[in-house]
Formats: sequence, structure tokens, C-alpha cells
Amino acid sequence: MKSKTFYARFVKRLIDILLSGLALIILSPVLLIVAILVRIKLGSPVIFNQKRPGLNEQIFTMYKFRTMTSETDNQGNLLPDDIRLTTFGKLLRATSLDELPELWNIFKGDMSIVGPRPLLVEYLPLYNEEQRHRHQVRPGLTGLAQVNGRNAISWTEKFKLDCQYVENITFKQDLSIFFLTIKKVFVKEGISSGTSVTNEKFEGNSD
Repeated sequence: MKSKTFYARFVKRLIDILLSGLALIILSPVLLIVAILVRIKLGSPVIFNQKRPGLNEQIFTMYKFRTMTSETDNQGNLLPDDIRLTTFGKLLRATSLDELPELWNIFKGDMSIVGPRPLLVEYLPLYNEEQRHRHQVRPGLTGLAQVNGRNAISWTEKFKLDCQYVENITFKQDLSIFFLTIKKVFVKEGISSGTSVTNEKFEGNSD
């Protein structure tokens, strides 16, 4: 892998701290309103938290607004996502409002504004050597894969884009991804895969 540039080593983290801190202050009324609506429409807890692998595969707790109910079957097992994901939950995902609590992860240093999306811990043993490179940088609120298809592209394509990003981190590219993300939120592209209301589970590499 290429050595990190000055921007990737120092400036990127500084920008993350400044922008996430500012966003937490400016968007605090929005965070409060969404939290109240989630509590009313979906119940408690308002915040969904889950362990995710971050920089160098270090595990951290990622925060999001919950978008699903906690409905279970007679055996106590959670019902499928498409049943638990309500209209309100779909709206949160379509507008990316469910991602707002991740600003705290960015401010803390768990994540970056731009980088490969943090995936499930259970996927770690399934990566090949190339795919593991995605963990050489902090995971992002948005990334190259998110502006090039998001959940509508295959895992192979996502990982290829993630590694492509890690190989060439520049301010120009981060700025481009940031504004493309805003555009994607408004046009609501790639929110779900072709066979799932969220994202298909990664089952490993076939080759």
C-alpha cells in the first residue's frame, strides 16, 4: 500500500474534529427532534449501537438512530428486517437521518467523515488479504462505494472501491465524495439492494 500523505496523516483528522463538532452543535435541534420521533414511533432504546471494526480492526461501538421495531416471533426471535422496518424507519434511512449519531463517533476518533463504511465484526474472518486493506484507515460516515451504488452494488465492487480509496486519499477526492453524498441523499439512490430492504449479508469470497 502507498504511504500516507500529509493530508491523510494529519489534516484529514483535524477536519473531522472541526466539522463533526460543528455539525453536532448546529444539528442538535434535529438530533433532538429525531430522537423524540423515534421514541414515539419505534420505542426504546432510541439509539441503536453495535460493535464494528475500525482502524487496524480495532473494535468500537457505532451509534445510529434505530429504524426497526423489536418485534419477535413466538420463540423470541426477531422478525425479518422487511417486517420490522417501518415506513418511518425507511424515511430515516432514505434521508440518512439515522446516521447522525455517528457524528459523535467521528468526533471521538472512531470514524472519519469519509472512508470505507464500518461493517460487521463477523465479516472479519471472511476477508481476503486485499479486502483487509480497508481497515488501514478509519471507517467513514460515507465513502467511495456509497457514492457509486451504495447497497445496490455487489460486495466485490464495494471492496474494490474501498481499497481504491485507501490507496489514494486526497482532499479533492474527499470533497467530491462529500458533495456527491449530499446529492445521493436527495435523490435517494442505492438505499437497498435488489433482494433486501437493507443490505445483503456478506458470505465470503467465492474464489
